[in-house]
Amino acid sequence: MHIPPFDNQNKPIVDVDDPLVPLNYFNIVKLKKGQAFEYAVPGYETCIVPATGTIDVNIEGFKSAGLGERVEDVWDGEPEGVYVPTAAKAEMVCTSDEAEIFVCGARYDKVLDAFDVRKDELDLVQYGSDDTKTHRKIKHILGTKYHDKVGRLLVSELFTVGEGGWSGFPSHKHDTDRRDGPEGDIIETRHDETYNFRFKPNHGSGVQMLQREDGKPGDAYHIVDGSTICLDKGYHPCAVLPGYQMYYFTILGGLSQRSLVQFFQPTHAYQIETIPGIKDMIAKFK
Repeated sequence: MHIPPFDNQNKPIVDVDDPLVPLNYFNIVKLKKGQAFEYAVPGYETCIVPATGTIDVNIEGFKSAGLGERVEDVWDGEPEGVYVPTAAKAEMVCTSDEAEIFVCGARYDKVLDAFDVRKDELDLVQYGSDDTKTHRKIKHILGTKYHDKVGRLLVSELFTVGEGGWSGFPSHKHDTDRRDGPEGDIIETRHDETYNFRFKPNHGSGVQMLQREDGKPGDAYHIVDGSTICLDKGYHPCAVLPGYQMYYFTILGGLSQRSLVQFFQPTHAYQIETIPGIKDMIAKFK
């Protein structure tokens, strides 16, 4: 569930066929100027997103130069990304002094076309309010606008707005493909989810809750700068300490479809009506 920060030496933090989140893949690659890194992930489509630094990417002839503009941290500018087709060989070369790169993926067997997403092509959403302690900004890198170009993978960056507050509330889950009756509307989809957290200042921290069943006590994990969280099932809100900003890189991999349908915890579902703009946020994941 919680993987504390460690030096992964450019090896996957969440590898293929992970026992907890088998639909996800996640690696953090750190390079210095001129260094290169090459990978291919059979059975998984992936996306390359520089957390900081600038890289050139070559995916079997598809080239994306000068990807990434952030220098100090993930708050320093907008994200950019490159979609890597299933099992394709991707090479990245660091062109800045150094770079930290997220490589994320979702299980998918078909081969699509590579493409990049530049900062002016992001899908931006802001919702919530300071009064409800839910003020949040989402930067969709591979969002709904790419449903015809991506198989199962959703990739976003989520930021708390201001200092302190909650995210992922009202509590929701997405661990089962199910309908409202045999032929009814889809009321929930199975999407494995993986987060990587950052805090500003970086000695900040927060808490990730996980409640397996409505009405029963759950678990809580102390998250710090660099923490990775793997979510297989259950309701999962998180919070950041007052006085700190929180960011988390979000990877969603769908079992049977790309569109995410969240099931809101019955105890708290009525709170949807109290949070400004949250319905637009929900729609952006579908």
